[in-house]
Amino acid sequence: MPFKTMGLADPLVQGILATGYTAPTEIQSEAIPAVIAGKDIIACAQTGTGKTAAFVLPILNRIENVPQKAKKKKTRALIVTPTRELAVQIEKAIQGYGRFMDLKTIALYGGSRIDIQMRHLRKGMEIIAATPGRLLDLINRGSVNLSMVEILVLDEADRMLDMGFIEDIKKIIKILPVKRQTLLFSATMPAGVKKLAQTIQKSPKTIQIGRQHNPIETITQHIYPVPHIQKMEMLLHLFSKGEMYSVLIFSRTKRGADRICKRLNRGNIEAVAIHSDRTQSQRLRALDGFRRGQYRVMVATDIAARGINVEGISHVINFDVPGYAEDYVHRIGRTGRAEATGDAITFVSQDEVLNLKKIERFIECKFKPELLDDFNYNQKVDIHSSLPGQGKKSGRGGSKPGSSQRRRFKAKQGGKPKPKAGARPAKPKSGTGKPKPKTGARKAKSKTSAKKARPKSGAKRWSNKSGKNASRNKSK
Repeated sequence: MPFKTMGLADPLVQGILATGYTAPTEIQSEAIPAVIAGKDIIACAQTGTGKTAAFVLPILNRIENVPQKAKKKKTRALIVTPTRELAVQIEKAIQGYGRFMDLKTIALYGGSRIDIQMRHLRKGMEIIAATPGRLLDLINRGSVNLSMVEILVLDEADRMLDMGFIEDIKKIIKILPVKRQTLLFSATMPAGVKKLAQTIQKSPKTIQIGRQHNPIETITQHIYPVPHIQKMEMLLHLFSKGEMYSVLIFSRTKRGADRICKRLNRGNIEAVAIHSDRTQSQRLRALDGFRRGQYRVMVATDIAARGINVEGISHVINFDVPGYAEDYVHRIGRTGRAEATGDAITFVSQDEVLNLKKIERFIECKFKPELLDDFNYNQKVDIHSSLPGQGKKSGRGGSKPGSSQRRRFKAKQGGKPKPKAGARPAKPKSGTGKPKPKTGARKAKSKTSAKKARPKSGAKRWSNKSGKNASRNKSK
């Protein structure tokens, strides 16, 4: 179904064609007509399938069809999203598709000057894309009026639940008009999202594109077992082949992202890092430079897994295996977007095998390890190993070989370990934790009494009173 036959307004169709899109994706073909018809929807589709346009286009169409006399610069659509990168991405999509329309939109997020955002809001914004925290802050300051909101969109709902935004979402929903259209978009559909949908939507239409847990089919996945100490060496080895031209690397930590970035730059590979310690202006410059090709590589933490919408990413590299299986799907979904092809490479060290197995169970796929013929491995990594205790804690969902795990392993091997020959049996623990004294045993003296010399057997005990009597007798 082409865009022209979906019932979209002419200025909006012109804007879509100007961006280079000629035909809608599957999620757009299903969602746009349903939203135009006024239905609440729950849309679940893999990352990179065009979910943003699926809700932005019908919102723009609704605003364009409002009679000119009835148009007021009031907020008619509110889009709530978990990260500032996503808020900026949605704002750019609105401006791109609506370039031939007369409308005002703004992205509200933390890390930027709130007074500037307040000044823009006074002019009246028809569409707001915001993160929950900054939106509530501006509501409390009286800078945002949501009394005329007609459409509410919760974008990346599963991610907002993961990040602990559920209470903020509930506060925002209480402020909105009861009579509204609510759209819920998500890459996965956990129980928390379903429960939220039941409380805020009325007879929603459910749209499921593809299988929830599977990465899109245009992505080729590669698993490279490699010792942790050789990960950087393997990364540089892959770049030396010259086949990767636009690469997104994911690191588990901010410190690790900076270290990878510095090492690549020393090797004359243009790289930039993006994570939560960067200011908003630094993050925007990094994204813009990566998008324009100024940087060949961008190194990021999971904060960017759902906030990067850059076309033409050829490779995604998981330098560290993510602790959450869901994060793996969202990471590699940065490539192979808009039906393009892409490659996803994951480095797996021995202490990350358990996290890799969680990903296999989540996407219902068994990985086949690949070895590079021209790379010198220091030691072998067995990704099929599943002994208890393997796998150090690696971010969220990692496993640590702690004492409880060791006890379980010993129990499987035949109960408690036998004591060594001649070893003294352990004393049973009492209620207070102190050993009970033997019958007739003397109580331990305090430290002060222990310092006094103990009198000899048969000697009289001294006291102040006896000492005074002795001196009186002597004087007599």
